[in-house]
Amino acid sequence: MDIGDLNNEMPEGDLHCGFVGLIGRPNVGKSTLMNRILGQKVSITSKKPQTTRHRILGIKTTEKSQLIFVDTPGMHKNAKKQINKYMNKAASGVLADVDMIVFLVEAGKWHDEDQMVLEKIQNVGVPIILVVNKVDLYKDKDALLPYLEKLQSKFDFDNIIPVSAERGINVTEFEELITSMLPKSCAFYPEDQITDKTDRFYSAEIVREKLMRTLGQELPYSLTVEIERFKHEDNKLVINAIIWVERDSQKAIIIGKGGQNLKKTGMSARKDLEKAFEEKVRIELWVKVKSGWSDDQRALQSLGYTDLD
Repeated sequence: MDIGDLNNEMPEGDLHCGFVGLIGRPNVGKSTLMNRILGQKVSITSKKPQTTRHRILGIKTTEKSQLIFVDTPGMHKNAKKQINKYMNKAASGVLADVDMIVFLVEAGKWHDEDQMVLEKIQNVGVPIILVVNKVDLYKDKDALLPYLEKLQSKFDFDNIIPVSAERGINVTEFEELITSMLPKSCAFYPEDQITDKTDRFYSAEIVREKLMRTLGQELPYSLTVEIERFKHEDNKLVINAIIWVERDSQKAIIIGKGGQNLKKTGMSARKDLEKAFEEKVRIELWVKVKSGWSDDQRALQSLGYTDLD
């Protein structure tokens, strides 16, 4: 069942409930904001643009509300490869199915891609909240006022709220605001459900996040992770993951001298996965080459880029 199916049902009830699309250019903090509100990591984060590649639901249920956040890949211009087109489609496809759009921008900055996103969302016909993120970078908050005034002139937003998703500044106020604006209905999901993604998907994403943090600027963009094995054995969870790249030179970077990069990635991923799954984890990583996978529609589908079908 997709978001559109659920929205068409809209059962009567007493909860403020609805789908909230988190939209913006890459690296403005969409995943960080969702994780902060949920109180746990559902979407991976890094300083690398295009960290989020899929549409991911994050669900928070309280006595008064069920907020269903739809975290999306950052929209970007000049999407040439199939994977970039996939990410733009994943983000744009959310617009028609949500009850509210939260448009994130970075405090003090306005890029061409911000303008592009605004042009895509401005005629959708649902409330649009502008969230100005990373305000903690401004010691003098008065210095932000001219920037906020400039944003107000760009579009008649239903509300503008400055936050710091990283530090938690104004996040509670933001949550209360969107809750009050959502319609009342019955919950769409069980109260203990946090996301729509599987444990296998989460495991692959954690490995990819740790690769980003281990390799930094050396990280090949054309990299993805596939979980080949996910099974309980000998009182522990055994995960075998394949890291796919496009060239042998990229494979060498990921493995590192004496295998150090791969070992560091595996150790870091294991710690996060043990914390998330609350059990012992054994993780094994392999690096393989699949030439041109990021620009091949069939290869993308075989590697799990299928949630738009």
